[in-house]
Amino acid sequence: MPTMGIEVRWPDEADEKMRDEVHAVFHAVVAAGGAIGFHEPPGRELVNAWLDETLKHVRAGEAALAAATVDGEVAALGLWRRGRSAVHHNAAEIQKVMAHPARRGLGLGRLVMSALVENARAAGLEVLSLYTRGNNHGAIELYESVGFQECGRIPNLLAVGDERWDEVWMYLTLGYRPEVVLHGSSPGGNGWSPRRA
Repeated sequence: MPTMGIEVRWPDEADEKMRDEVHAVFHAVVAAGGAIGFHEPPGRELVNAWLDETLKHVRAGEAALAAATVDGEVAALGLWRRGRSAVHHNAAEIQKVMAHPARRGLGLGRLVMSALVENARAAGLEVLSLYTRGNNHGAIELYESVGFQECGRIPNLLAVGDERWDEVWMYLTLGYRPEVVLHGSSPGGNGWSPRRA
């Protein structure tokens, strides 16, 4: 049996071959019931628009896209995207982690997640967050296996037709520079207000 070549790439541009492969992953994942934000398998135009927007943020240093390839073909994806406000610029959200159903069992999800965590740490990010559907137990276990922990959930928020599912929030602290002062929920400082009586 031939050995498969598996690697993680960090694209900042996409040629037609990559666009075809990314669309194939999106389409197959959603067709198999994957919870990546679509009710129906997305068309090529929609996936291209997502990819173009993502790569624009990658080139600006606001995101990183991990593409796991098997024998040179994209088989799994995931990205981190930096927070959009000044007070969240030290953090990023993990988004769109997925593996083509035909390539499951190769450890691609864990490979992508581990690569995203290390890339985010190298980029100087302090905290990663993500959310997932409450019934996506396999994804929750994957995220926990790389160090994420649940920090809250909103019951029955996510709508799929007439069905509702919990939205589960998770986070991973990557670390802080020595000069960073951690206040947590202490009173005082910007944005502080006294408790109501």
